[in-house]
Amino acid sequence: MKTVVSISLGPSSQDFEFTATFLGEKLHVRRVGTDGSTARAAKLLKEWDGKADAIGLGVLKESYRAGAHRFVEQDSVNLTSLVRTSPVTTGGRLGDIFQEWAVRHAQVKLGQYFTNARVLFFSGLADFKLAMSMAEYTPNLQFADPVLQLGVPKLLTSLDALQLYATGAHYVKDWPLPDVMATGPVKEWTRFVLRKAMQKATVVVAPVHSLDEFGLEELAGKTVVTAAASDKRVELLKDKGVHMIIDGAPELFGHVLAPNLLDAMILAATGKDAEDMLEDDYLEIITDLQIEPRILYPNGFKRMNRFAFVIHPLSQEYFKKVKPIELLSQVSPPVFMNSLEKIMAYAPPFVYSKVTGIKSPTGVETEGWLISVGGTPREIMNHSPEFTYRRLLDAAAMAQRLGAQIMGLGAFTKVVGDAGVTVAKRAPLPITTGNSYSASGALWAAHDAVLRMGLLAPPKDKGRVKFKAMVVGATGAIGSVCARLMARVAEEVYLVSPETAKLLALKESILQESPGAKIFLSARADKDIADMDMIVTATSGAGKKVLDIMKVKPGCVITDVARPLDLPAEEVAKRPDVLVIESGEILLPGDVQMKNIGLPKGVAYACLAETIVLALEGRFENFTVGRGIEWEKVREIYKLGLRHGMKLAEISGVNGPFTDADIARVRELALAARAEQAGQGARKVAGKAAAVKTATAKAPAAKKAVATKARRPAVKKTAAKPARKAEGSGA
Repeated sequence: MKTVVSISLGPSSQDFEFTATFLGEKLHVRRVGTDGSTARAAKLLKEWDGKADAIGLGVLKESYRAGAHRFVEQDSVNLTSLVRTSPVTTGGRLGDIFQEWAVRHAQVKLGQYFTNARVLFFSGLADFKLAMSMAEYTPNLQFADPVLQLGVPKLLTSLDALQLYATGAHYVKDWPLPDVMATGPVKEWTRFVLRKAMQKATVVVAPVHSLDEFGLEELAGKTVVTAAASDKRVELLKDKGVHMIIDGAPELFGHVLAPNLLDAMILAATGKDAEDMLEDDYLEIITDLQIEPRILYPNGFKRMNRFAFVIHPLSQEYFKKVKPIELLSQVSPPVFMNSLEKIMAYAPPFVYSKVTGIKSPTGVETEGWLISVGGTPREIMNHSPEFTYRRLLDAAAMAQRLGAQIMGLGAFTKVVGDAGVTVAKRAPLPITTGNSYSASGALWAAHDAVLRMGLLAPPKDKGRVKFKAMVVGATGAIGSVCARLMARVAEEVYLVSPETAKLLALKESILQESPGAKIFLSARADKDIADMDMIVTATSGAGKKVLDIMKVKPGCVITDVARPLDLPAEEVAKRPDVLVIESGEILLPGDVQMKNIGLPKGVAYACLAETIVLALEGRFENFTVGRGIEWEKVREIYKLGLRHGMKLAEISGVNGPFTDADIARVRELALAARAEQAGQGARKVAGKAAAVKTATAKAPAAKKAVATKARRPAVKKTAAKPARKAEGSGA
């Protein structure tokens, strides 16, 4: 039986030993901790030299490379030089393989987990190869080398900065810290900088023992990438609120084996020296043993994904809510607000609100940021698309720095130019306009409203429902999808748009998908509006009047998807017998915390909800861009929303959510209006019938008068002429 011993500077309370057959050899394995004592470690190395078939040394690896520079850990070299007979290893090469593999394994298994994550390395020099790998997934890297090596309260924020630091680090890394840097206020300041960096980070890469001095404030909700996290260490990290541990050290024979110990076991079993081991040897052994890095959830499964969403003011009223402007706007003339509106269009993007508390029934959570750009719809439409593209790309760069993995476009930012295509090509993270869920939510809300109104007869079979529907703005991104969905369920569908050629093409496309659908086209809404049971307005009219609500049928359900609304409050107030709802808002799962966006707590616009659904699902891709929306994606996002706990919020109008009593009141008024219209129609019909009857009754008398006239003797023409002349002259 061969003997393997690992001498670690870690705590002796975590010592263990076991006997097992490994790579065909029976080994007795022992781990010995020295509680940080280098002198005791040196003494143990001398004792075991020649007695053990291989010795693992649990210290920093003897040397490592950062770019073109090679660094030597002199303390490790001094300790390993004490062993003259037995093979000895710090497990540096094997540890690098396992740790890099752990990150790549997590990225694949968890689905883009590190994409745009904010990662803090305690030592970028020691983990340079891992940092290079992490940079493939995220540019948001920070390195604490100056803080921990030199006591300088400054973090490195890129790989380039780390490489530049490396060019001079080998001159100063072994210098003893001046007293003023090692103690007192300066030391406290450096530790403060490190703690704040940990709080902002998503992922912390550090030796597991380096985290002992930090607590809940720094580690709660974090992912820790480390090696050799024993059960006791895992319990400690659990109490500190760590969400996930990605451990490069495998678990074998009931114990977590640090790289130095596993490497020593390999040397003992193969009879090789450390310098004789090749990468191919490690690959073969790892493959044969079927071991893999560990992903641990100390507090149960938790996954936190991140999103950003771009908003903008819909009118000048938004600026009146901004504290520095609020008071001034009350006493300033309108010209001031007009000037402010123009100026704000050039303002850089800023974070309007952090969004937290969203939790899917699957256990996945997401957080995000609402990023505001300053242009109102009027200003956006007054500038070229390139002007808005630049603002959106600035917002995307900000979202990337914040750690967002996908960004959604809201309101008019998704209408400008090519509807997100250019932004998606240029942005550093995936883009979605949210139009797929907007279309789904609009019809979801319309369907719910129609059912609650109860004015339509239910279908006798699975065929189309006997009602007439109109889509205003049918050639737009959302409107075209609404038209396709309506054609599947409504008996007659009326499509309205000033783009006549697109209307004709849309009709052809719909008839290919839904043969037998009755499609009618018009360039203006008022032509057929009086007969409609349901209307969806999805224009980009920027507040222009698109239909006359006074011509709408009583009891009609209008879903207003446009932003700004096609039907403002003053228009809606004219028809209390018509139900006008503001598209389909979505109730988000969890205890949602965010600033007011004009909706009840926990409720989001469908376009924002699409971004959140994709974040919860881990679908970091350009999902909905351009003006053409795929029906399959509308259906897919609807199903994904249900999977993650999305619900249709209370249907709302211009004055807030509708209660059952509100809808019942609209129904009563609609029925009364219809009855009145029916009464007026009946009276008109009765009037016409009476007129016909009177005319019929007078007909015999008229015939008798004609007959009598016919029997009278003829009057000579000469006698009649003077009378006509006299009559004419009198006039």
